[in-house]
Amino acid sequence: MASSLESELSVWEAMSTARAIRRFNGERVDDATLHRCLEAATWAPSGGNWQSWRFVVLRSPEVRAAVAKAAAISLSVIEPLYSMTRPSPDDDSRAARSHRATYELHDRAGDLTSVLFTTRNYDSASELLLGGSVYPALQNFLLAARAQGLGACPTSWASYGESLIREAVGVPADWLLAGHVVVGWPRGHHGPLRRRPVEQVTSIDHWDTAWERWTS
Repeated sequence: MASSLESELSVWEAMSTARAIRRFNGERVDDATLHRCLEAATWAPSGGNWQSWRFVVLRSPEVRAAVAKAAAISLSVIEPLYSMTRPSPDDDSRAARSHRATYELHDRAGDLTSVLFTTRNYDSASELLLGGSVYPALQNFLLAARAQGLGACPTSWASYGESLIREAVGVPADWLLAGHVVVGWPRGHHGPLRRRPVEQVTSIDHWDTAWERWTS
C-alpha cells in the first residue's frame, strides 16, 4: 500500500519519477485508491469542457481474458518493431532487464487490473484533436497513481487488439478507444526518468532555431 510519504509527493516529484511500471506484486488495488486516480482523471481539461470521456475498469475474468489476447497481439507487433526477444536468464544488461519486464507484463496481462480510456467520436474533429480532450485525463490518472505509490503502464493493447476489447467491454461504435493503462502495486521501485534535455527538443520562434541554453 502507499506510504504517507508517497501520498504527499509534490507534483514535480510525481512527474519526474512516474516511470512506466511493468512488474507488479499481485496485491489487489483497493477501490478507494483506484477511485482517487479516476477522480483525478475527471479533473483534466477537455475541449469546451464537454468531458466526452468514459473510463472502464477492466477486472472480471471474462474481460481480462480478452485483454490477455489483445496483449498477445500487441506483443507480436512490437517484438519485430523493437527487435525484442526473450532474454536469456543470465543476461543482466539494461536492455535485457527492460525486455524481461515487458515480457512479464504481457505474459501476466490476464491477471492484472487495467483501465480503458475512451472518448466520443465527433465528425467535426480529427482523432488527433479528439485525443487532446482525453489524454490529459490519462496523464492525470498516471500522476495520481504515482502519488499514491501505485505503478502504472500505458499500453498499446487497446489499439492492436481493439476489436477484442471493444466487443468484450461493449464499447459503442461512436466511441474511440483512446488508451489503456495497467495499474497495480509495483514489484520494484519508482525512480528518476531518463529523458532528452529541454534544449534538444525545443526551438525558439523557428523550427530550425535551436534553444541552445536557458535564458532569463
